[in-house]
Amino acid sequence: MASLLPRLASPAVLPIPRLPSLAGLAGRLFPTLGLALPGISITIPSLLDDIWEGILRAVPKNKVSHSRKRMRQLANKGLKDVNSLCNCPGCGAPKRMHRLCQNCLEEMRGMWRSDDRRKFGLAIWCHGKPTNASFHSLQKPHQCPSYAFCNSHPRTSPVSVAWASHNGKFQVHCIGPVEKVNKKQSKQYLTTHTVDNDIFALASTPKAILSAGGSSTIHVHDTTDPAFPLKQSISNAHKLGCHHLCTSRNGRYAASAGFGGEVKIWALNADTGEWSNTGEITGSSVQAGEVWALALSEDGGYLASTTNDGRINVWDIVDEAKPKIREYETGSAGSGSFGMCVDLSRDGKFTASGHQNGAIYIFDNDTGRILYSLSGLAKPVRAVAFSPGNSRLAAAGDAGIIALYDMKHGEHVGNLTGHSSWITTIDWSDTGEYLLSGSMDGKVKVWSVERSVCVATHSETDKALWAVRWLPKTGRSEMFCAAGANRSLSFYREATGG
Repeated sequence: MASLLPRLASPAVLPIPRLPSLAGLAGRLFPTLGLALPGISITIPSLLDDIWEGILRAVPKNKVSHSRKRMRQLANKGLKDVNSLCNCPGCGAPKRMHRLCQNCLEEMRGMWRSDDRRKFGLAIWCHGKPTNASFHSLQKPHQCPSYAFCNSHPRTSPVSVAWASHNGKFQVHCIGPVEKVNKKQSKQYLTTHTVDNDIFALASTPKAILSAGGSSTIHVHDTTDPAFPLKQSISNAHKLGCHHLCTSRNGRYAASAGFGGEVKIWALNADTGEWSNTGEITGSSVQAGEVWALALSEDGGYLASTTNDGRINVWDIVDEAKPKIREYETGSAGSGSFGMCVDLSRDGKFTASGHQNGAIYIFDNDTGRILYSLSGLAKPVRAVAFSPGNSRLAAAGDAGIIALYDMKHGEHVGNLTGHSSWITTIDWSDTGEYLLSGSMDGKVKVWSVERSVCVATHSETDKALWAVRWLPKTGRSEMFCAAGANRSLSFYREATGG
């Protein structure tokens, strides 16, 4: 085969001329520069010296990119996350623990600014005309603290006033005639009694109404007298003030809870008509934050209270030791939602509680177990109340609606809508025909439960109302009382109209 194909078997090798190497050519054309490194010897042309130095300096550095910085932040190398958060018990918005809620703080600042404008930014009027004087010394009549009479004019000329301190004397601004200022008041408005601090709680009896608030004194007003005079003042009842107050249905017993954590029991002397302290609930379970809302049974034998971790305690206050006889749980131990309100049915069979997370629980007092867990309010529940016939439960809070529940089956049977602000308090009339409610914007509404409509709205103040209560029916018309941040008790005569 090789003999047949000689060219394929032995390819021809052509002579290739030998060319000078590139290194040798560069050595002859340019001077040389020797670079010695350990174990390496490199010869570089001198003209390439500057270029080589630039190449060495152009080596990339360890610069951290933006993406790597972001990765390090995600790996907990940046700012740490704030995990100490909780919900504000006032407005329900998230806030940092042990810090003031910014939403509530801004709302309070707005209230303070409006108070300052009303106190110092008013025009000076007398007899419907502006005056040049900045102050008038006024004489204050006894029948109504909201009215006064100017000394420089006949006593038949009433003026509305704003109290102020000037040169150490108790004087007032004249800001306009009463007829002009009060023309928007409803026909059912009766009278007002002022106090020194905000009123947080009201409790009514067949012959009186008790009020408590930021001061250490509990006031008792006589409701049998049309002028509702102050009948008794219980001094030093709670040193830091009282946040909840309740009475038994028979009007013989009362209970109050103070900001210092103390819970006191009061009894009425049938002969003198005055209240006196009969004892105090003590023990390791009674401390600041442990007792919040209160409710007494109809005969005053049992007291129910809520706690900051969602528990409901029941105390036997007839016994001298006042022991705790029952404890209801609404969640795992120590993790329940804040109990904001509580109520006992008039027949003593049920206990209802409203909580900060919007939950409503009904407990059977005979079995000691939970009967219903009600839904319908997704925001904090500030008030719950059983109807006089124990067939309905009303609940209200930050949602701005009043939810009605059927106690026989635990069903949500209706809503009462109309409030534009948080509802802080509710109360049933003696007949169960009407429901009374107060809100943060100072409005009092009367509802017809049968028709599910609002039949009256009273708005004599724009400050928050913390408590409203029906008074015992003495004639053809029913009366009720409202109190709150305006530092006064306002009495109304009728349930409907105006």
